[in-house]
Amino acid sequence: MGGNDSDPPKKGTIKPVADKPTGDEPKRPVNPWEPQQTNGGGSKPRGPSLEELFRGGGGGKKGGGGFGGLPQRADGKSWWPLILGGLAVIWIAWTSIHRLDSQEQGVVTTFGKYSHTVGSGIAFTLPAPIQQLTKIDTQGIRRTTVGKATADNDNLVLTKDASLIDMSYEVGWSIRDPELFLFQLDGPEQMVQEVAESAMRAAVANFDLNQAFGSGRGEIEAQVQQRMQAILDEYRSGIAIQRVTILQSDPPAEVNDAFREVNAAQQRRESYLNDAGAYASRVTERALGETAEFDKIYEQYRTAPEVTRRRLYYETMEEVLGQVDKTIVESGAVTPYLPLPELRRKAEQPADAPVTVTGKQ
Repeated sequence: MGGNDSDPPKKGTIKPVADKPTGDEPKRPVNPWEPQQTNGGGSKPRGPSLEELFRGGGGGKKGGGGFGGLPQRADGKSWWPLILGGLAVIWIAWTSIHRLDSQEQGVVTTFGKYSHTVGSGIAFTLPAPIQQLTKIDTQGIRRTTVGKATADNDNLVLTKDASLIDMSYEVGWSIRDPELFLFQLDGPEQMVQEVAESAMRAAVANFDLNQAFGSGRGEIEAQVQQRMQAILDEYRSGIAIQRVTILQSDPPAEVNDAFREVNAAQQRRESYLNDAGAYASRVTERALGETAEFDKIYEQYRTAPEVTRRRLYYETMEEVLGQVDKTIVESGAVTPYLPLPELRRKAEQPADAPVTVTGKQ
């Protein structure tokens, strides 16, 4: 009867052996996950599989310590509870202890809802994500600039006399109430710019062109600051306006050249008016001085009429004849005519001046 292939071989029988591979046969690829046969019939040792690594088997070795092959502690327990506990303590300390500078305040929220506000120093909160603290600088001055000094970005404002001017100004503001600043308005920085533009247009509408360019700038800045603060307080923004500074107030670029000519003409007009005023002042002062002198002479005349009359005569003749190129002498032993003017001119002539000699031919 035919025997079963699975039956063990009987004693005395020879089990056939597979033919050894020859060198001519192609080599098949090696599977790294299968044990490799050696000449002695055994298998090479292999490392742990991925499944064993994730299970913490450590390649079949007991007590491998979990993922990554961490060694066990002395008592046989794993290091992972201690590692996770240390990370939890660091996280709690990092998110629960806060240091705030002298110019800062902290807004604390519990699950996103406002809880309270803390001042400068060391503050403690519940760890995140239960509570979170947002630091707000309440002393620093933030700056918002409206309008730019460029030709392609005009910020035109209408004046009282229906003139357009290109204005650029800066608003300095700070945070007065951190809670309102964070939760009351959406985009408070943009709100400051919009309120500044509205307040500036309302203020400039009360001034004419010349005032907006020069004399009224200080008053415009004060009005804008007051209007902005009133509007922001009505919005409960938590913002305090510190100052408003006008950086530029010029005519539109299209009429800038014509405006400069008008401005130059106005400056010349002011210069001429100032010169005329100065001349009128000098004439008035001289007239007042002559009037005062006449009053003094009149008082002297009332006291001594003859003496005063003679003195006035001599002073008048000296003033009149002092400019005449003649010399008057009394008749007698003196020659009637003397060339005194020529002698006087020769005496006044410098010594190094050339001498002109004339003679008869």
